[in-house]
Amino acid sequence: MDFIFIEGMLVDANVGIFPRERSAPQPLEINMTFGVPDTAALRDDIADTIGYDQVVERVREVLAQRQFNLLETLGEFVVALMFEEFKAPWVRVSISKPGVMKDVRRVGVYIERGRNGESLSGLPIPMGMLRN
Repeated sequence: MDFIFIEGMLVDANVGIFPRERSAPQPLEINMTFGVPDTAALRDDIADTIGYDQVVERVREVLAQRQFNLLETLGEFVVALMFEEFKAPWVRVSISKPGVMKDVRRVGVYIERGRNGESLSGLPIPMGMLRN
């Protein structure tokens, strides 16, 4: 399986349980890696893969319209979106809120799912997923 990654996608989203979080959209950073068919590289045809530009556009569009209480729920929603709309066989996503706590750079979640429940956790994690 080949993989595409998107690192440092900045979005504004309505997420949180506290009144200060729910009063306005807040910035998030999303990092994703998702599986794509090997045939894309073999045939050199965009029709055989998942367009990262379409993923970014769709994630931003959906997050502008939805409210989530938890980053965990938002993360699972993004994974389901990748499975259902883009037919990705495997997805890894990290979503973080920068600067929401004093003296903490960011807080967030990290989710990895295979379409059929399989895990590929032996795969290396792109550097953006584990930023210091």
